[in-house]
Amino acid sequence: QVQLVESGGGLVQAGGSLRLSCAASGSGFTINGMAWYRQASGKQRELVAHITSGGSTNYADSMKGRFTISRDNAKNTVYLQINSLKPEDTAVYYCNAEAYIILRGYNYSYWGQGTQVTVSS
Repeated sequence: QVQLVESGGGLVQAGGSLRLSCAASGSGFTINGMAWYRQASGKQRELVAHITSGGSTNYADSMKGRFTISRDNAKNTVYLQINSLKPEDTAVYYCNAEAYIILRGYNYSYWGQGTQVTVSS
């Protein structure tokens, strides 16, 4: 079983920065891709960025420039740096991990509980 715990959200003024973290814990797995999604109130969840175990990154077109995803494989942790925050960035940010469950021999997708980011104007 894999548990994902996000941290780093909060209330920030427009123009500020935040760094979100998501740590995967548990045993009997290896983490492949990791990603950040966000869901604003009344809207669908959308991809922010994805990173492979090798460090290759992919961003949603609207997220390029102000968002940077990175990871520390030794810590099974993924980060999301958000700069020049805007009120429209207000959302719950969710971590996602694609884990290979060793004893079961298959991949499974796990989600964190989400961390709220609120940007005031």
